[in-house]
Amino acid sequence: MEGKEEDVKLGANKYSERQPIGTSAQTDKDYKEPPPAPLYEPGELTSWSFYRAGIAEFVATFLFLYITILTVMGVSRAPSKCSTVGIQGIAWAFGGMIFALVYCTAGISGGHINPAVTFGLFLARKLSLTRAIFYIIMQCLGAICGAGVVKGFEKSIYEQKLGGANFVAAGYTKGSGLGAEIIGTFVLVYTVFSATDAKRNARDSHVPILAPLPIGFAVFLVHLATIPITGTGINPARSLGAAIIYNREHAWDDHWIFWVGPFIGAALAAIYHQIIIRAIPFKARA
Repeated sequence: MEGKEEDVKLGANKYSERQPIGTSAQTDKDYKEPPPAPLYEPGELTSWSFYRAGIAEFVATFLFLYITILTVMGVSRAPSKCSTVGIQGIAWAFGGMIFALVYCTAGISGGHINPAVTFGLFLARKLSLTRAIFYIIMQCLGAICGAGVVKGFEKSIYEQKLGGANFVAAGYTKGSGLGAEIIGTFVLVYTVFSATDAKRNARDSHVPILAPLPIGFAVFLVHLATIPITGTGINPARSLGAAIIYNREHAWDDHWIFWVGPFIGAALAAIYHQIIIRAIPFKARA
């Protein structure tokens, strides 16, 4: 038995750890951590690429709301569950559109399509405050226009089926709805950080990873879990666009949950990924 224990000890120490953890993860010779984005960068306001990125966020969020809310209306309109894609189809519409739109716009704006994602990346100093505010405004405008087009196509069914607006379902408390939005957004934003981690891409360059795929899949899974609770917001622009176009008291009763929850979830994901997973201090660029 004594010899066997020695063999176990030898086996445990024979090979060095393949992936360093904690602060030691910053010692890779072939990787240099990108500097944090400045809080305010005046040059952005005179750059065409800045406005082009905002337009890309507007169009992407417009298309996102158009396809997803139209899918919700189609499911609601069907005479029976057997003749519709159901909740699973709605979840696939949201996740699939995020996959496609992030793929299309990642090279232009980063493919946020969600104020919570923008907020989380801003907290991690991945973009300036100027750009973050501009993105959120354009995302909200795109969402309003997308929901408006859906209402224009089928106004009667849109009014009957609550316009795809988010609210806490009967049988659940506001606390449950808030918790679902916090955790759901945490899953999404944490996935965004992990899928777009520059250090991971440098380390695993031999393993091609299509970042939009895990992001879209995370959206799909969160929708499967939380559609019965809140209709799944995890995107303040999506919730705002549907609420403004539907514009009934029912849509505004719980609306604060779909801003507070996603922003808290995004902040927690940013803190967890940057401080715990990556051990990167939140410091200003020298």
